[in-house]
Amino acid sequence: MYKLLLRPLFFSFDPEKIHHFTFSLIKFSSKIPGLTSLFRSLYVVNDKKLERQLFGLTFKNPVGLAAGFDKNAVLYNELADFGFGFIEIGTVTPKAQAGNPKKRLFRLKDDQGIINRMGFNNEGLEAAITQLKKNKGKLIIGGNIGKNTQTKPENYTKDYLKCFNALHPFVDYFVLNVSCPNVGSHAKLNDKDYLEELISSVQKANSSFETQKPILLKIAPDLNDLQLDEIVELVSETKLDGVIASNTSTDRKGLKASDKILEDIGNGGLSGQPIKEKSTRVIKYLSEKSDKAFPIIGVGGIHSAEDALEKIDAGADLVQVYTGFIYEGPSLVKKINKAILNKK
Repeated sequence: MYKLLLRPLFFSFDPEKIHHFTFSLIKFSSKIPGLTSLFRSLYVVNDKKLERQLFGLTFKNPVGLAAGFDKNAVLYNELADFGFGFIEIGTVTPKAQAGNPKKRLFRLKDDQGIINRMGFNNEGLEAAITQLKKNKGKLIIGGNIGKNTQTKPENYTKDYLKCFNALHPFVDYFVLNVSCPNVGSHAKLNDKDYLEELISSVQKANSSFETQKPILLKIAPDLNDLQLDEIVELVSETKLDGVIASNTSTDRKGLKASDKILEDIGNGGLSGQPIKEKSTRVIKYLSEKSDKAFPIIGVGGIHSAEDALEKIDAGADLVQVYTGFIYEGPSLVKKINKAILNKK
């Protein structure tokens, strides 16, 4: 029903506007007696064989929703009814910020992709905490954190630490988002020396809590082998809990969209089917190079159960969807979980 009726309707409107409308629709639907139970009966797969034990956490199933969809943690309770095993909120920054000027979200329908340059638009740390206090405990929540756009380079770490310390009681794991191509001073966030400093500072803060939370690093799909070798070294040296591969791409090669369309769209991070192979390559390289020394969450171009199994076969322990969820609808999550069960 989604692909036949709802998607053509949704895709006839501006992507960002329909995103907000969809949030309101799901919120409204969840308050209608019986609909929540209906959603769960349609999309949730309950099977112990789907459980995954990673970084001291038990995931009900290995299919999650990537960061960027529920930036402000306003819909995670309702989204749990669509079958996800975990949801990553954010990216959260210390202060609320509007992000980049609109229009900043674009569909590439022929490529089954999306280009965005949102720029970490979010309502800020305190707003996220207010929402997270409403957690009904349905599934694992990850906290994806970043810096404010206007923050000076010498204060980047302070931004991450402010988010980490404040969110610590409310999320189950953390993701340091240092690979988004839509924020300023991108270069420093990918410098190995700075990453060592950042990770060390966050881990020190983590050790001050009675219960430590897992810390993961989200990396770009455009890294070459030498850069990926540095990631493997970094994880080993800093004892990070895992890696999310991958974020959006700046590469435009091989797209069906015309040069004119791409020129009109301009800068931004590419997600969806066009980055599927890039993401899988990064997962496979990290897994093999490290001899599976750390968990990997695979994300990028998962539009089918087969796409998800490909990520898992490459070395991913968990997978996340976002653009595929928009193009394929909520049944995608169930299809992936069913395929994982059938593979065993």
